[in-house]
Amino acid sequence: MEKSKDKAKRTPIRVGISIGDINGIGPEVVIKALNDSQMLVDCTPVIYASSKTINFHKKRVHAGEFNYVTVQSADEIKNRKINIVNVWDGEVPIELGKITESGGSHALKSLDCATKDLASGKVDVLVTAPISKEAIAKAGFKFPGHTEYLADMAGEEEALMLMVAGNLRVGLVTTHMALKDVPAAMTIDKIHGKIKAFEQSLRKDFGIRRPRIAVLGLNPHAGENGKMGDEEHEVIAPSISKANNEGIMAFGPYPADSFFGSSNRFNFDGILAMFHDQGLSAFKAIAFDEGVNFTAGLPVVRTSPDHGTAFDIAGKDEASGASMRHAIYLAMDVYRNHQMEKEINANPLEITPPKERDRKEGKGKPGPKGDKPKSGGDSKKSAPKASTEAKKEAPKKDEKPVEKKEEPKAEKPEEKPTESPAENDAKESKD
Repeated sequence: MEKSKDKAKRTPIRVGISIGDINGIGPEVVIKALNDSQMLVDCTPVIYASSKTINFHKKRVHAGEFNYVTVQSADEIKNRKINIVNVWDGEVPIELGKITESGGSHALKSLDCATKDLASGKVDVLVTAPISKEAIAKAGFKFPGHTEYLADMAGEEEALMLMVAGNLRVGLVTTHMALKDVPAAMTIDKIHGKIKAFEQSLRKDFGIRRPRIAVLGLNPHAGENGKMGDEEHEVIAPSISKANNEGIMAFGPYPADSFFGSSNRFNFDGILAMFHDQGLSAFKAIAFDEGVNFTAGLPVVRTSPDHGTAFDIAGKDEASGASMRHAIYLAMDVYRNHQMEKEINANPLEITPPKERDRKEGKGKPGPKGDKPKSGGDSKKSAPKASTEAKKEAPKKDEKPVEKKEEPKAEKPEEKPTESPAENDAKESKD
């Protein structure tokens, strides 16, 4: 009972939610994810859209009661209530399942408003519903996706796209890029930067003290010693070595085709893939419904479900709210980890060097002339210290000294060579 009372008194985390494309399943999965009484115990959801847009989708979703309050800005947010910030007024043309400029422009309005409130601290975290890249581009959006948009907003070059489902965490070196452009985009500095950002995220965002990162190769069978490409030897391996020299536990490169299906993946806290489909195809096959997209390397917390707009089922009440729900809870978990880290580092202990500490305490100062130096004082002539070893008694007359018998030394067991994680996985690297 005491734990539940403490939980009720705790200030709920304010979760900003951008609505995504209004012609897709974004509004539907938001409604379904929030239709959970436990959700309002843990957080205060803030949806950036309009009450009319939400009501349009609410009528098509069998999610029970969905009660909310309408506010004009984040300054009016009501804690432990579902809040809808009216980003636009009036009727909006909603064409379910269609890519339209209107769908893109309203997705952008929602995202811009939510991002501004996130930057100003009016909401604590941001969860983004899926957008149509084609539709939002028609509205003037100049970024390939949410990840690049938020990285630009925060001024961070090494933002990292992570896919998360429990202990499965997959990061990407390149994201929304044509496959033919991937090899040229892979440089030692870029891969090393992503490894470093990944390691920092695993520490800060997920609370893992000594994370282990597996780095995948680019080519089939990780290049097979140069027979199928030399990126592993010339770019990826040097990036790993550079990270190792900085104390980062990165291993590889591993053949991507067999890595996810082997037990070796459970030996790592994170997996770094070279391009979008290399990492996401395997990830979504393993954890589609519970997968979450997390943007690491930002000063703010942002997550999203791991699926898209799904225009083909929009308005049919077929979409699952599970991934959106997981995205909300992951955002809250990461936020709490950040707050815990701030509390730990808020009042660090002052460490004073020994010499400076002795000077402050007055130790080591010579006394007046004629005075004997005090115990612990700094004096050139000090009394000889007694030996710490006990004196050995001389043997009595006619008594033979006892000879000590040396015990035989234990032989060291023969060490068997152990296989590295890379060698373990290499056994399964053949097609």
